[in-house]
Amino acid sequence: MAPKLKTLTRELSKRGPHRVLRGNLALAGQPGVVYTPETGFNLPAVAFAHGWMVGSHKYEQTLQHLASWGIVAAAPDSERGPVPSHLGLAADLRATLDICVGVRLGPGQISVQPDRVAFAGHGMGAGAAVLAAAQRGDVGAVAALFPAPTAPKAENYASKITAPGLILAGEDDVDSMTSNARPLSVEWGGPVVARTVNDGQDAGLIEGRRLLGALGLGGSERKTQAATRCLLTGFLLFHLTGDKKYKDFADPDVEIPHTSPLLPVEPHSDARASQLLRK
Repeated sequence: MAPKLKTLTRELSKRGPHRVLRGNLALAGQPGVVYTPETGFNLPAVAFAHGWMVGSHKYEQTLQHLASWGIVAAAPDSERGPVPSHLGLAADLRATLDICVGVRLGPGQISVQPDRVAFAGHGMGAGAAVLAAAQRGDVGAVAALFPAPTAPKAENYASKITAPGLILAGEDDVDSMTSNARPLSVEWGGPVVARTVNDGQDAGLIEGRRLLGALGLGGSERKTQAATRCLLTGFLLFHLTGDKKYKDFADPDVEIPHTSPLLPVEPHSDARASQLLRK
């Protein structure tokens, strides 16, 4: 790994140079939260969807991290029950992005550039981000962080997305029934960076204590959070701002610490399968 990339990776794992402000999306009619740099016009923005049975407060530090690097980060707080509507969360994600673009944020000194926007999400929220992006073709990037199956299946819509994609999966659960990272990476319509986080689990991105974590179903992992924030921030800064300093975070072939390439499983052809059966 080049020294420059090592330095950037170390920097992006920490908070950025901007002071962060917090706002309430409910004032614009959408329950949720928004974090912004203290000032800035024509900023990039990302609408972030939460995972199953958690809300935006469980991603507070991740959202603040993005804002500290100059990216407006907003998250709807809907569909938090045990039987959520993934299409409903996708619709709220689009509404959240519309608010960021259409409303002057903060004390009137913050605005978002309409062509510098992205969708992102975690778990079922990653699927919602894919569904939202498939219905809105003007986003600059999409990030599916530890994606989980949704209804309808997000991979059935991924081919409609021409925007660059970032797909992250936990090394420990990428091939489990709770992850659809591989089919998403195969079906993605645009350029895609797909990686696994070494020793990572999908629940590790959720901050603080969680009831399901106490039951042995995964809990907060600082290493997973640091690696994810680094990769997500670098990816968004490159695609939304065009800063070539971060181009390596959009290159699937570059080696990045604590991650490995997510390689698709090559299916056997019917002919090959028949040959194996005859032996």
